[in-house]
Amino acid sequence: MAKPEIVICLGSSCFARGNERNVQVIEEYLARHGLQDEVDLVLNGALCRGRCAEGPIVVINGEVHGQVDEGTMLELLKRALPGKE
Repeated sequence: MAKPEIVICLGSSCFARGNERNVQVIEEYLARHGLQDEVDLVLNGALCRGRCAEGPIVVINGEVHGQVDEGTMLELLKRALPGKE
């Protein structure tokens, strides 16, 4: 079974709008639930998603999510990693 993939845009707009904190939220969540080896976390700054006005952008398993704040990030993680609470 393939690992879930989380792609965080680290382009300047997304980074300034909150993806710096979203990276921390993801790392803390994975550590708290012992999932560091079960998820592929991709930090992507060079290849902007091209949706800067919707940022911060987070892509989980190919699905693009815009305007992701800390609360939304936690909900997305719970949905992407069911049964891992």
